[in-house]
Amino acid sequence: MGVSTYEYDVPTKVSPDKLFRGLVLNSSAVFPEVYPQVYKKLENISGDGGPGTIKKAHLAGGHQVNHIEELDTDKLEFGYTIVEGDVLQSGVEKIYNHIKIVEGPDGGSVIKNTAKYFTEDGLEFKEDETRNYAIASTDKYTGLYKAVENYLLENPHLYN
Repeated sequence: MGVSTYEYDVPTKVSPDKLFRGLVLNSSAVFPEVYPQVYKKLENISGDGGPGTIKKAHLAGGHQVNHIEELDTDKLEFGYTIVEGDVLQSGVEKIYNHIKIVEGPDGGSVIKNTAKYFTEDGLEFKEDETRNYAIASTDKYTGLYKAVENYLLENPHLYN
């Protein structure tokens, strides 16, 4: 099994605590509301939302099953592994995503995302392949992050 890593940051105008609540803790309600063109429904298949939880995302073009690995509300960190879904293609066995939200300039925050692509035995991504594969995912997630940011800016009373 090969592992390729891709890191990227997304700045927002929302405070770290508020963004973590909207993006992670309340994702099941927020994602379908703010990004309905992608997310139709999120549901826990098993677990209470913390580490060990299996969550299924019903997407416009299929589904995705995530295994929550880490949830630290004090450090504003969240880690999950995509174990099933259309995003797993081209020999990718699973994808681990780690999100950490840190304070950004002017009272906003920065979403620091690290994605690790685990490929099937014998398959190694070249740097360009990892970048191309990751850019497609990055575009989707950046759209989601910006939709959540806009939602929270338009609804300042939420998650105070």
